[in-house]
Amino acid sequence: MEFDFADVQPKLLMLLYGLIAFAVVVGGLLLLLDAVPSYFARRHEAQLIAAAANGAPLPRRRKPREGMFAFFFLLPAVLLLMIGLVVPAIRTTLLSFMDGGSRNWVGLDNYAWMFSDSSIIRVLINTLVWVLLVPLVATAFGLLYAVMVDKARFESVAKSLIFMPMAISFVGAAIIWKFVYAYRGEGQDQIGLLNQIVVSLGGEPKQWLLESPLNTLLLIVIMVWIQAGFAMVVLSAAIKAIPADIVEAARLDGVTPWQMFWQITMPSIRPALIVVVVTLSIATLKVFDIVRTATNGNYDTSVIANEMYNQAFRYGQNGQGSALAVFLFVLVIPLVIYQIRNLRQQREG
Repeated sequence: MEFDFADVQPKLLMLLYGLIAFAVVVGGLLLLLDAVPSYFARRHEAQLIAAAANGAPLPRRRKPREGMFAFFFLLPAVLLLMIGLVVPAIRTTLLSFMDGGSRNWVGLDNYAWMFSDSSIIRVLINTLVWVLLVPLVATAFGLLYAVMVDKARFESVAKSLIFMPMAISFVGAAIIWKFVYAYRGEGQDQIGLLNQIVVSLGGEPKQWLLESPLNTLLLIVIMVWIQAGFAMVVLSAAIKAIPADIVEAARLDGVTPWQMFWQITMPSIRPALIVVVVTLSIATLKVFDIVRTATNGNYDTSVIANEMYNQAFRYGQNGQGSALAVFLFVLVIPLVIYQIRNLRQQREG
């Protein structure tokens, strides 16, 4: 097969134009951030020198210049925010009121479809199950790990092993657990750990990821396995931040370990618990990789993010996919607002 440079040349030119545009935009912003403050600094310095030479009072910096400096420093972040978030959000919202071909306005038909189609209702129920179970179970396991390994002999090693799944991508974790759930017919050697355990106990192997609703719960296990390490690290830090005098006073009062946990530890780490639960809830609402890799959303395992991708990019229904995206965004907003208010209250406290 001969290499035809003519076929590759347009792509190379597009790549070159993209690199030039990137260099111009980024370089221009950097130059702007460097030149404008330097100009005002030199101007102010010249005014100081002139005032000192003439014996006049030294000029003071005006507050509007500080605002101008802030504007130029915030400009790149604002532009990136507009390009990467605000404009796509507005466009997606407009598409959610249009048909699949993005040509005709259909009003709220896409949202009505979302709550009337049985398959989409199944998707919403699956998402609700994910949001209810993952934050609670992952936080519970993280708290259990944090309490068990606190001040243990090999605490750092244990925490490293528990936190290790966080270093694995969702796709990688889903592939690992697909091997755990792998199935082979009866009489064959099982390569899946779960089926091998079942066979060893005298049972029959099962196709775990094909049986609903069990398959959804097994996918949730993957998410819990990944996020429990995050919960453990945050809660462990909160436990270590409990003042030692409070702990010593409680021990002198003769409290039991169980009373120590419920009356001292839990109230002290409540803000950290809220942060972990809300953070995991936001991450769970957006889960996509695990479902996409493990089952492709088949066998009643799809969630909102996966179905949004299917409708928009597989089935060509831009309106319905955008409606799902907007609905997902609306679900995330209250959690984000609550998280911000909670963190602000902690700082003020």
